[in-house]
Amino acid sequence: MNVFNQLSIWLSFQLSIIFLIGIPITLTFWSIKKRNKAVNKLLSIYWKISLLFFISLLLLIGKYNYALAITNISTLLMTVSVWFWNDINDELREYDFSYYLTTATKIWRWTITFISLNFLIQSLLNFNCFSFINSDTCAIWLQPSSNLYIFIKNLFNFFFGANFTQPIAKYLGLFSLLIYILGLIQWSIIKLPKNGRNSYFSKNGRN
Repeated sequence: MNVFNQLSIWLSFQLSIIFLIGIPITLTFWSIKKRNKAVNKLLSIYWKISLLFFISLLLLIGKYNYALAITNISTLLMTVSVWFWNDINDELREYDFSYYLTTATKIWRWTITFISLNFLIQSLLNFNCFSFINSDTCAIWLQPSSNLYIFIKNLFNFFFGANFTQPIAKYLGLFSLLIYILGLIQWSIIKLPKNGRNSYFSKNGRN
């Protein structure tokens, strides 16, 4: 794997941390402060969907072979989740550029779309890593999760006085993945046919 490819992967992960975690946190507190129900609802849905991204990080720590595939699925689902809702899209279109919260939200939606596509392209360039993350050529994909592993390991030891290992991370990741899939299936069978593409953010009155 050449240096340019390694740098691109490293940069993709750094941008993911900023735009998939950092900026949504800021927008969440901003929407609460402004009492904007549409943006607040959008972000609440986004955080539920983004749980899969954090699960994939656990699986990367545990060196689960299909962790990279799950990471890509998570970023694609996160992107879909911020564009899917008709009532939120209609509400956001009503605001002009002078309303900074919705303008920032619109820019953020496009940004995570491009980041998700870039991440997918980077992964496809290393297609074998989708099914065999433990190969030497895929080591670069495991490096960004190493810092998270150290942080969780220290935190785990501090609170529980026990050692957080990679097999434990893999087990927790797979267990969480099972719960996530069951929840997604339940939503697809029960709520999606009933609500369609409406989030009902304005059920209790518009902002």
